[in-house]
Amino acid sequence: MTHSRHARAKPLLNPPVAHAGWMLGATSLLIGAALLMAPPARAGDRLLATWGVTQVEGAAGGGLTPWAVIAGTGSSDQVGGSAYTTRLRTQDGYELKAAGAAIGIRDRLEISMARWSFTLSDQVAPGKSVEMTSVGAKAKVLGDAVYDQDRWWPQVSVGIQYKSTDDKALARALGARATDDVDLYLTATKVWLGALGGKNVLANVTLRNTRANQFGLLGFGGADIGGRRWHPEMSLAVMLRDDLVLGGEYRAKPDALRQVPGFEEEDAWDLFMAWFPWRHASLTLAWVNLGNIATLKNQQGLYLSGQAAF
Repeated sequence: MTHSRHARAKPLLNPPVAHAGWMLGATSLLIGAALLMAPPARAGDRLLATWGVTQVEGAAGGGLTPWAVIAGTGSSDQVGGSAYTTRLRTQDGYELKAAGAAIGIRDRLEISMARWSFTLSDQVAPGKSVEMTSVGAKAKVLGDAVYDQDRWWPQVSVGIQYKSTDDKALARALGARATDDVDLYLTATKVWLGALGGKNVLANVTLRNTRANQFGLLGFGGADIGGRRWHPEMSLAVMLRDDLVLGGEYRAKPDALRQVPGFEEEDAWDLFMAWFPWRHASLTLAWVNLGNIATLKNQQGLYLSGQAAF
């Protein structure tokens, strides 16, 4: 980004922040209502680690992509849930801080919420952060990822994520069509017990209908891409032990702002290890590559996420 571009963009990089507290409050009410309506039951009957960790937008799954599994440790007659916090920092100083919670009802329905704070590199906008809120829901429609071992088909779920960026002036200045939007996704997950030398193997494929720029932080759509399109996401993992999972993920992204010099978007991938030292807690360490972000190429770094589940 040139000096003249900085001079023009600077006033737009410091708008008043429009906090999305009403969305967080509404989602909290939904989660509370779900807990009240659900039958009293103690969660915890599912096979360790098969509920995954928490995806950065709040859904149960891997770090980058949602899986068909439902949040929490609860089985089909129980209520479960999870809460998470995540931090990622790239080599050039971009830093993501995310936190959220999800509730899983009878291993069938999931409601989630997440809040992001993304600090821009000092090379782009010193001291500037972009905030985003994500509110989601997921429903299982077919199969069971673990217990349908005698059937070829996976567990299949459909999901929705409503996302809104706080920095609306910046998104519009870059040519985004909208500052809030909805991602739709279809996801399929299968666990093969003892499939690799006695170790369990998990595979996931997700198709996401989206036009989000950098996950939604920079708005949605652009001059070249106005509507949502389908993009693939994939995960593959091996359970080295009952409490230790090694895997990798890939997530395609729309690149709707490619007409803005320096804001071309690239697909993301990671290599991760998730450790479940206790049934109700996990830690995930990953190396994540996010590609080009706002004029800085090849942005990658360590990702650390902690989750509590019940």
